[in-house]
Amino acid sequence: MNPTPPRERICMLTGGGYPYRRDALSGWCRTLVEGLRRFRFELLTVTDREPPSAPAYPLPMNVGSARAVAVGRDAAKIGKPENRNERRSERNERRRAEAELSKNAATLLCRGLIGERSDEQTFADGLRRVAERPSALSALPLADALVEAWRTGHAEDGDPPLPRLSMRDARTAATLLRHALGALTVDLPESDLVHCIGGTTPLLTALAGRWRQGVPLLLTEARTPVARHKPHEERLSPAVRTVLRRFRGSVARTGYAEAGLIAPLSAYHHSWALRHGAQAAKLVQVPAGVDPSEYPGVAEPESDPAVVWAGSGGPDSGLAALLAAFEQVVAAVPGTVLHLVGVTAAHEDYCAELIERTGLGRTVRLHPLPADPRDRYTLGHVVAHVPGPADPPYRLVEAMMSGRAVVGVDVGPAAETLGDAGVLVQPGDPAELAIAVVGLLRAPNRRRALGDAARRRALTHYTNDRVVRVYGELYADLAAPPPAASFELALAVPAPRCEPPVTLRWLVSERQDG
Repeated sequence: MNPTPPRERICMLTGGGYPYRRDALSGWCRTLVEGLRRFRFELLTVTDREPPSAPAYPLPMNVGSARAVAVGRDAAKIGKPENRNERRSERNERRRAEAELSKNAATLLCRGLIGERSDEQTFADGLRRVAERPSALSALPLADALVEAWRTGHAEDGDPPLPRLSMRDARTAATLLRHALGALTVDLPESDLVHCIGGTTPLLTALAGRWRQGVPLLLTEARTPVARHKPHEERLSPAVRTVLRRFRGSVARTGYAEAGLIAPLSAYHHSWALRHGAQAAKLVQVPAGVDPSEYPGVAEPESDPAVVWAGSGGPDSGLAALLAAFEQVVAAVPGTVLHLVGVTAAHEDYCAELIERTGLGRTVRLHPLPADPRDRYTLGHVVAHVPGPADPPYRLVEAMMSGRAVVGVDVGPAAETLGDAGVLVQPGDPAELAIAVVGLLRAPNRRRALGDAARRRALTHYTNDRVVRVYGELYADLAAPPPAASFELALAVPAPRCEPPVTLRWLVSERQDG
């Protein structure tokens, strides 16, 4: 009986996503895992939040393990315990060596962070030193190194001069950086390939595994790093926000340099990666895809006019812009209902407060993400695609596959994804968004024609069987073991021969003579 051939082990690494959270990106990860049964998956999600207690999705048989890790805020616990048998002189010498290593690593990190783009390798060298010796993280003198680097730093092309950095700002930035760098201390499961999907936090863990274990890295560019600061960072000073923005960009560029292959979701992500240092030869564009059977394209509901928006409902989800437009939609078409689908429990209070502030309470319905994707867009006549600044286009593809007319805000890859099968409006203009939605609500024939065109476009370009097939080939290319070493037998006399080689004849004759 032939033994079962070994399966390549893929570590799927996300930032707080699959299999612990139900969202668009998690659904995409699930498609890969369930579609590529010939690979064994080790699932790891690294997050800044409290890790979930149990997976949100059932795990198929080809999943070997699933683990969620929260990046701790107490870096002092990182490292090996003290050796009580170590002599005091040896201990002091070791501590001096670690302090020197920490100082050098912090200097490289901050000089590369605040310097010019030509200093990117300096940042990567500092990051690698911390990854290879995680015990140095708690002793990194980041505040002093930031102050020193700031004195000789430069503004990036097109940016205003660096803002003033006080010692308090430096300490705040150092605390945030040290917390972020905690992702370097997370150990990866044993695997043949790391597939990193997400943002800065999982990429740091992937880079650490790349440097410590030599594991090949496949990077899916799904969320481009946000150029501006995030909503919860508004209270921070301009200098601290500058440090965080540069840190995210530097980590992304280091990931591009270390990855064996980079798989952007769209031409938008592709060009972003090229502008930030990715090599063209490493880029393999793989568009988003969904299962057509999960979005069968049912008929419009026999109800009052309804608009659907899908998203988490968080501060950076595009919800505020949508509500500003919907106030004008209700004024133009009384009785219109807005369905917010996919709002997470963590953001329900924020959504409720935002809705109450606009006075739209009676016209807005909040829904968690339905377990059956068929129920996601069926409540509406029009889908308003108003994404956050870094959201991937999964929800847009789902709406198109559902056969709904889409009004999309032209950010990120929305234009290339939607094509001429929907209506695009400019970002930051709620009035234009409202006019487009009202126009489709009042024109049922045009609305249905656009819905049919959107489904045809999705079936042609954005099905998950294509995604699974391409990623199967990428996994096989990067995770396959190296070819066995070939051995060449060198003979004194070339073969073929009619008689044994000279050496063999000599050995035979010697034995006969003996």
